[in-house]
Amino acid sequence: MERLLNAAEVAERLAVPESWVREQSRALDGIPHVRLGRYVRFEWEDVAEWLEAQRAGDQRWRKHRPKVTS
Repeated sequence: MERLLNAAEVAERLAVPESWVREQSRALDGIPHVRLGRYVRFEWEDVAEWLEAQRAGDQRWRKHRPKVTS
């Protein structure tokens, strides 16, 4: 098992602010995490799968979005 990452390490890998990672960990369908008492840690495999699901969801949204005509 790969070691657990903290929010700063996940943020660095995703090139996003640490505050965004923390916000997403509090969101209902946000980034997957493990709570260890007051600590929040992340498994990179779970984060990568979640990220791929976000991408797939975004593509489906674009594919079925109604055309806008002026």
